[in-house]
Amino acid sequence: MRVDLQRSALLKKPLENSLYFSSIAPDHQQMTDLLDKAPMRLPHYLAWILASGGTLLDGLSVFLLGMALPLLQHCMVLSALEMGLLGAALVLGAVFGAAIGGRLADRFGRKTIFLLDMLLLALAAGSSALVWDPWSLVVAQLLVGVGIGMDFPVSGSYIAECMPHKQRSRLLVATIAFQAVGLVLGSLLAVALLHLLPDLRAWRSFFAAEMGVGLLFLLGRLGLPESPRWLMGQGRNREAIEMLGRFVPSDRRQLDEMAARLGNTIHYVSKLPPEMLRRPYSSLFHRAYLRSTLLSSVPWFLMDIATYGIGLFTAVLLADMHFENPRLPLIARLSQLAGGTGLIDLFLLFGFLLGLWTVSRFGRIPMQILGFGGMALGMMILWCSTQLPADSHVLVPMIFLGFILFNLFMNMGPNSTTFILPTELYPTQLRATGAGFAAAVAKVGATTGVLVLPLVQHAMGVSTVLLLMTFVSVLGLLATWAFGIEGMRMLTLEEHQTSEGGGKVLQH
Repeated sequence: MRVDLQRSALLKKPLENSLYFSSIAPDHQQMTDLLDKAPMRLPHYLAWILASGGTLLDGLSVFLLGMALPLLQHCMVLSALEMGLLGAALVLGAVFGAAIGGRLADRFGRKTIFLLDMLLLALAAGSSALVWDPWSLVVAQLLVGVGIGMDFPVSGSYIAECMPHKQRSRLLVATIAFQAVGLVLGSLLAVALLHLLPDLRAWRSFFAAEMGVGLLFLLGRLGLPESPRWLMGQGRNREAIEMLGRFVPSDRRQLDEMAARLGNTIHYVSKLPPEMLRRPYSSLFHRAYLRSTLLSSVPWFLMDIATYGIGLFTAVLLADMHFENPRLPLIARLSQLAGGTGLIDLFLLFGFLLGLWTVSRFGRIPMQILGFGGMALGMMILWCSTQLPADSHVLVPMIFLGFILFNLFMNMGPNSTTFILPTELYPTQLRATGAGFAAAVAKVGATTGVLVLPLVQHAMGVSTVLLLMTFVSVLGLLATWAFGIEGMRMLTLEEHQTSEGGGKVLQH
């Protein structure tokens, strides 16, 4: 079968250095065109919202755990090590979840893993509300993290594969923006629950609320259609036609005729031969995808050190920087911190809203570089605020300015782009595996941040933490510049496989 390269004229770079393998039937081409060119309809929006549940629960779980830590410290008399382990358990679980979730989604389907990860998350959050000792809570939060980690590569892959081409970038940014929605929702829930249950044991209600949100998404996902592109990549074309019909209004008879002609033909577009998929993780480090893997994982690793470290301990850092009134009772101080943290987190959401436009307009790599630079600037302003006396009249404005700049640039830049890049750089049969590997590496960074930050803060103070996060942000900027790939905007998922290298075209 002759490979269709008509769209490759859009590419800025010719096929030069690596092989391009494809098996594109005309009916498969028509199916991907229908998906890419479809108008946004209610089924698209519903699928996007349900697929974004994991990122929402990521933000929600991080915020509620951060608010629960001061209460747990009093109820269970936690040491600095136990505090760090509790925070690290959530993101350490996400390391394992992302690594296995992506591979399982490539093998068994997007929807299957969507249901499995949300069930696990809801059960683990419910268990967190019932535990009586720190180590049981560490295990329960580890399992919450596994569920969240499994969801990340699946949600990105599903949305990239199912949403119309022109809206793909914005909807992927909007998906990761649900982290900020989860943080703001967590702030509202924490304030409300502390008002209804002004008791040191209110932390149990935090985790119970998290379980409730997880169950709602689990029920909603029962009716979610499977990704047509994944089904095409498995040769399950009749099922792919069924799912395509749920997204795109088309002539039913024409779709059935397409399914009959295709039979079990597999839709495969990749820079590697199909037999390489038997070794999926090795494929990520083949020369055809090595640069993509480095670009997907290294900056995300560095960003998550800062994102999760600062995000999980924002309330603790604010308290250490004398944001709240120390003369108030603990519950009242926590309510004040929840409100202040929630206000800061609104700028996470505002940053994502800017990212909806800027990432599509200026490109992934430029916005990632700009974002890391802004994160470093925000951390330096926060460091400067630690050098001021506690009664300085500019202290609180500087604290807010530093956090706002950090959150704003992070989310209009790397927190959006690092989620998008792995979903675009790999073929369908490898997409979730690649995204899962990148997310797993990122969660190693997150684990490092939440485990090391409280220890560094305890030993050397908050100013050292802020200097360390400035350095990490600068490293993220340099890594993006070193591994960046140009000419990535406005390409379909299939065109991404021809955008770099591939002078020789094999015919099947």
